[in-house]
Amino acid sequence: MKDLLGIEELTRQDMERYLATAVDLKARLRQGAKKMAVLSGRVVVTLFLEASTRTRTSFELAGRFLGAHVQSFALAQSSVDKGETLVDTARALDAMAVDAIVVRHAVAGVPHDLARRLEAAVVNAGDGWHEHPTQALLDALTILERRGRVEGQRIAILGDIRHSRVARSAMLAYGGLGASVTVFGPATLVPEGVEAYGAEVATSLEAALAGADVVQVLRIQRERMHAGLIPSLEEYHRRFGLTQERLRLARPDAVVMHPGPVNRGVEIESRVADGPRSAVMQAVENGVAMRMAVLCHLLGEGGSR
Repeated sequence: MKDLLGIEELTRQDMERYLATAVDLKARLRQGAKKMAVLSGRVVVTLFLEASTRTRTSFELAGRFLGAHVQSFALAQSSVDKGETLVDTARALDAMAVDAIVVRHAVAGVPHDLARRLEAAVVNAGDGWHEHPTQALLDALTILERRGRVEGQRIAILGDIRHSRVARSAMLAYGGLGASVTVFGPATLVPEGVEAYGAEVATSLEAALAGADVVQVLRIQRERMHAGLIPSLEEYHRRFGLTQERLRLARPDAVVMHPGPVNRGVEIESRVADGPRSAVMQAVENGVAMRMAVLCHLLGEGGSR
C-alpha cells in the first residue's frame, strides 16, 4: 500500500496491523525511545492548507521520533499562497525526492488526486467533510486500551455528524473492527444515508446513550456550518450536550472520547471532559504512536520510492 487515503480502503487486517504496530511503538516511546532510526534518511513533508494543532504536531513528532527529516509547510509558507496550484506545489515537492506528503485540505478528494499524480506516499490528514483516517485509527487504539477490545463494543457517536470527517472514518473503522455504532444529533446535523457507513441512527439522546460502552462526542464545526442549523450554542448544550447526568445512561464503565479541540459547555461539559471516564488526553498521546505506525508501514522496508 503506497498511500493512506481513507478507512474505506482498509481491510480489517490492515487496521489490526496498524493497531499492533502502534501498541509496540507506544511502549517504546514510554520507555524513552524518542530517537529511533526506523526511517533514517527518509523525508516527510506536512502540507496543511487548513488549520490544525494536534494532527499536524503529532505527525511531525512521529516522523522525528522515527528518525526521518520532517519539513513543515503551511498555507502562508507555500507557493499556493502566491497563486500556484496545490498540484504544482506537490509535484515540486515530489521532484525534490521527498518520501511522504501528509496533506490536510478543506476540499474532499484532494489527497486522492495527489496520490494518483505523485511518486511519494500521500497520507490524508483530513479532507473536507470526507475522511480523517488516522484519527479513527488512534481512536480505535484508545478503545482497545480502555475496553480491551473493539469488537463487540457498543459505541455512540454524538453531535455534528453532517460536517464531521472524524465521524465518517470512525463509523467505518469501528464497524470494520466488529463494533456496533449508533449516531445521534440534531436532525439538521445528521445527514441522510448515514446508515451506509454501518451505523444506526438513534431517535433520541437517551436511546443513543443507553448501554453504550464508548461515548464519542464530536465538535460543533461552526467554520463549516451555515446559519440556522442550530438555534444557539446555549440551546445546543441544553438539548444535546453530554453532561454527567446524561452520561449515567451509558454503562458505568463507559469511556468518553472527543477528537478535540473541545468546545467546553457546548457539546460536553468540563466535568465530563476532565473526569475519570474521559480518554481525551489518552487519545492525544495515541495520536503520535498511531501516526508513527502509519509512517512505518508506508515508508519502512519496501515502502514508497
